[in-house]
Amino acid sequence: MRRVRYESTGGPLFLEEVAVPAAGPGELLVRCAAVGVTLPMVRKVTEAARPVPLGGEVAGEVVAAGEGVTRFRVGDRVTGLCFGHGYAEFAVVHEAMASPVPDGADAVTAVALVRSGLVALGALEAARLAPGESVLVTAAASGVGHLAVQLARARGAGRVLGAVSERRKAEFVRSLGVDDCVRYDDGWGEPVDCVLDAVGGGLLTPALGALAPHGRLVAYSSGGGTIQAYDLLVGARSVIGFQMALIARGRPELAEQWRQELWRLFAEGAVKPVVHGEFALEDAAAAHETITTRANLGKVVLRP
Repeated sequence: MRRVRYESTGGPLFLEEVAVPAAGPGELLVRCAAVGVTLPMVRKVTEAARPVPLGGEVAGEVVAAGEGVTRFRVGDRVTGLCFGHGYAEFAVVHEAMASPVPDGADAVTAVALVRSGLVALGALEAARLAPGESVLVTAAASGVGHLAVQLARARGAGRVLGAVSERRKAEFVRSLGVDDCVRYDDGWGEPVDCVLDAVGGGLLTPALGALAPHGRLVAYSSGGGTIQAYDLLVGARSVIGFQMALIARGRPELAEQWRQELWRLFAEGAVKPVVHGEFALEDAAAAHETITTRANLGKVVLRP
């Protein structure tokens, strides 16, 4: 089979021919029809001390099931998180990390919705968003962000705002039904109850400043950043870290509950994932470049 790999920090990415992997105990072998590209994986290529498998979210058909698998069988359509090599024609996914793709949804929709939607939904849960409260989402045009603004509305937010870096992204985010969209270098408007921050770094300080008294900022970015304790004392604000991988590993029943909510909202038309572009495996470097330059409006997907 073909898969994408790299040999040193920063790449380049290249295709190689390798044997199809086997499904071990509790694992599924999936013929990949779509693979999601995420900012954390792009950053691993450019920043990790040594090469790592290009894993992440995949969707496709189960072609083999390992010993002990009970929830799926050969022929089932699934989407799930691959911790090994996922930029490939076949990928191994642990049964606990997989969920069925319902009728009416294709593999690209599944990849665009589930993993990014789980992060967005989990961030909203961490923020303890109450009905009627206001929420601001940074990187609102991203694969996670464009779902977060829709999910905030679906969960009863009274005012939903997006924050983006440029005008064309603001137009895209407004098309999703937000109340307003601001740019990072402009004023952010009235304070909000919650901020979901996917950017980090130098944006953390203005994101914290956008909070009303007793507001909550959920940081789920891999971009890092530092916050001064005094900035939390002023206004009794809170900062909460969120990582979906911890939920997936430690509380799989909660992750499954969120998956079901995502598919229900999708079926109802309350959440519509947007795919920025589909790239062939041999064009994985171009897909990464789209993410690196933050050019995407919605999700970036590989098609093996």
